[in-house]
Amino acid sequence: MLITKITAPIVALAIFLAGFAGVANIYSYTDNDGTTHFTNLRPKGSQKKKFRLYMKTPQQRQARPGVVPVGASDSNPGRYHRYDDSIKLAAQTHSIPEAFIRAVIRVESDYDPRVVSVAGAQGLMQLMPATAQRMGCANAFDPHQNIMGGTRYLRHLANLFNGDMVLTIAGYHAGEGAVRKYSGVPPYTSTHGYINKVLTFYYKYKKQIEGK
Repeated sequence: MLITKITAPIVALAIFLAGFAGVANIYSYTDNDGTTHFTNLRPKGSQKKKFRLYMKTPQQRQARPGVVPVGASDSNPGRYHRYDDSIKLAAQTHSIPEAFIRAVIRVESDYDPRVVSVAGAQGLMQLMPATAQRMGCANAFDPHQNIMGGTRYLRHLANLFNGDMVLTIAGYHAGEGAVRKYSGVPPYTSTHGYINKVLTFYYKYKKQIEGK
């Protein structure tokens, strides 16, 4: 099983920031009591002296040559349970928490298997063609194959980073090479936002599953 090494305060911060991810720049300041405040509204007047830029909104990326991006468009609520059997099988096969798989799918594609990113990642868990091939996924648009291949890749990353959930998420988003290069989470705004989102959904799904 993956073992998260995140402390409770950091988890709370991640959940808080996830609501701002992709919306606007985030500003922060620490008051005399040591409490750090965050806002996605540009500071004005006297607030300018207090707040400092904490995180920039990622710039919209251009699609790679030959890639036709496809956004998530499935609005049927039933999609969130449509792949339950495959998710549970993948969790058992690769010893990855079900809540973690669900969180990655939610952030990557919002459970729409037709999604294609500007980089060319495909399907529910947004596998790059080369990664899909490495993980034995012949058709990334097939939901079952994609879930099994994506979860196998999560297991590979978890083994590589000694079960550290944050580094596993970072590796899934930015690539294992980037995590190695920086000896930790790469200093990419988009990766930090991605980690926050996945953690938010992970703890949400974990609570739901444990409450059954």
